[in-house]
Amino acid sequence: MQQAKEDIPTKIDTPDAIARQQMGFGTARGYGEISGEYFTLASGTDITPLLEGLEDDTCQCPHWGYVLEGTLTVRYADESEETDAAGDLFYWPPGHTVSAEADSEIILFSPQDEHAAVLDHMLDKMSGDA
Repeated sequence: MQQAKEDIPTKIDTPDAIARQQMGFGTARGYGEISGEYFTLASGTDITPLLEGLEDDTCQCPHWGYVLEGTLTVRYADESEETDAAGDLFYWPPGHTVSAEADSEIILFSPQDEHAAVLDHMLDKMSGDA
């Protein structure tokens, strides 16, 4: 689920501050510690091959984040997809893969143990160990 900044409901709007809040934007129940992550992806990068061997060949870790710049296509195990672009707030539930349509920078918040396992799997694939 992605949401453009201007579509996030405004809770406080004063000349000095604006606070927007989207309620119900995914749940972290059942997960331990959360990590904050910063990713840079070059245009044309597709992480799909690096996820092969995981359940449904997709990332099984949920992520909450923000696209600082660029455009990403997120594909889900059910074959649906969405495009997240600069300024979008997003939630990617388990069962996704990502490709960069343009040079992109994103901030992610993820359950740290689950995402560390996915990143380790990706590193193994890159080194030829998986």
